[in-house]
Amino acid sequence: MHGQCKYLPYDASLSFFCDQNKKNHKLTLNFCTMIPIEDMFEDIIVKTMRGRGVTESELASRTGEPRDVLARLCRGEFCDEGALPKVARALNLDEEALTIAASKSWYPRMVTIEGLEIFNTPYRDMRVNAFLIWDPDSGEAACFDTGTDAGALTKRARQENLNVKQIFLTHTHNDHIADLNRLKSDLDNPEVFSNEAEPWPSTTLFKEGDAFSIGKLKVTTLTTSGHSPGGTTYYITGLQGPVAVVGDAIFAGSMGGGIVSFADAWENNLKKILSLPDETILCPGHGPMSSVGEEKKYNPFFANQFK
Repeated sequence: MHGQCKYLPYDASLSFFCDQNKKNHKLTLNFCTMIPIEDMFEDIIVKTMRGRGVTESELASRTGEPRDVLARLCRGEFCDEGALPKVARALNLDEEALTIAASKSWYPRMVTIEGLEIFNTPYRDMRVNAFLIWDPDSGEAACFDTGTDAGALTKRARQENLNVKQIFLTHTHNDHIADLNRLKSDLDNPEVFSNEAEPWPSTTLFKEGDAFSIGKLKVTTLTTSGHSPGGTTYYITGLQGPVAVVGDAIFAGSMGGGIVSFADAWENNLKKILSLPDETILCPGHGPMSSVGEEKKYNPFFANQFK
């Protein structure tokens, strides 16, 4: 790890104090910038109700709680500590993890790995991530999605004198590929890859299990559909630790909406992402990076599967 980042809970402070030497300052700085958690506890409740087809009336019946209390919880008011565990049980969410989300007392451990950088750009009323991953020995690199403005990504690649040969798409929703044409042009037209289950024009298609290389790094593809038809997780080994670029499959403390199939999204996350080694760094399409081990403990959708 390059430098040590100290942080406060995300609701308490947006400032970090980074102890680092001059050699590693430029590498570490981007990782010491706060990226807000994508989903609050009320988002998790509403997303689960929608995904599992639970109406407000059904939730009231299952919990025995007044509808006004449930409505306040769904608006983000942590108004009744006794009601929240009942909601968690009724929706098959982890009680402890949902309470932690409501109390805003957890933020994933800040990490730095040489050869991995995140770029967070605005999109409407939210923000979206893209990633630059490279082999520190050879300088060969790849981009994962583009975000809405790939300018900083391109600048970083040039600063490090990287040879970007590939662009990998996690899925084709507009916020993730909004700057694809400019990124291709600025980087001298690297090859672009998309999943055959969600093909994008003028890209090279792959199927689940196909493997690629970034210098000495190995990239394995996993189809983690549900949020989109061909959502892809790229599992990368060869850096200081394993990395998974997951798109909108899973977030720090939450998961992507099951636009195609909530059930498929949930099962793919459990079986294909959370089965990876605990130390695997998760690089999501929105919100901060996390790890498999942390999600097993703090993600309300999945923590009860590991107890």
